[in-house]
Amino acid sequence: MTPRPSARFLAVSALSAGGLFAVGACSGLASDVARHAPDFSSASPDVSPTAPRAPQALTRAQAEAALITEADLGDPWAPTQGVATWRDGFLKASAPAGSPDCQRLIDALYSDELLAAPARAVVGLDDGYADAQLRYQVSAQRSTDVDRILVWLRTLPTQCRQFTATTARGVVQGVQVADSRLPAIGDARQGLRITVTRADAGESVTLTLDVAAVRVGQDAFTVANGGLGEVSTEVTRAAAELGAKRLAEVRKQGRVQV
Repeated sequence: MTPRPSARFLAVSALSAGGLFAVGACSGLASDVARHAPDFSSASPDVSPTAPRAPQALTRAQAEAALITEADLGDPWAPTQGVATWRDGFLKASAPAGSPDCQRLIDALYSDELLAAPARAVVGLDDGYADAQLRYQVSAQRSTDVDRILVWLRTLPTQCRQFTATTARGVVQGVQVADSRLPAIGDARQGLRITVTRADAGESVTLTLDVAAVRVGQDAFTVANGGLGEVSTEVTRAAAELGAKRLAEVRKQGRVQV
């Protein structure tokens, strides 16, 4: 006669069978969940790219550090003794009614705002020998507006090649505008040479203005070199070239400090 299994054996067998059933059920449930669960492994994280920071405007101290000095130009240049008297005498004038671009140029030369914005820093230098005055300005104008104005300046040797400008006293002056080539400096640039001629006491008198506008990255500057005597284009070009280098150096130093 086969012996009956003990109660302990039956209990253990029952627990074992139940455990196997439970494990099998859990395994099947896990497989089912895995089949229906969304797959996050290949999903890219929702990270928005960081936009590059736009360069901040130059501080006043930075703009002043970018100015050229009389030491840069050498003798006979010295700190200015005041605004040249020829500015009111020649540039406070009106172009013909049908010449808005020419009037805009005359106004910009008179106000000393070739880039249509106040200067962030400015220096004036006088050449006592040639009776000339040079003004160098670091502009506060935005770079996009600077580029737009540079495009306009390039049209003036054609649009305003020759016109008349009448002073408040009724003196009619002949104005000529020509392109003035600059060295390959900065990112964008334009130079102009303007002459304003009139008769004074039966003699011909000519004001010559050599101007340059240059953008260096987000910054810009202008040079205006003028006088009733000899006005050297080489001085204007040298001032523009030095100014572009100095402005770039100031920006570079600012990035290093940040």
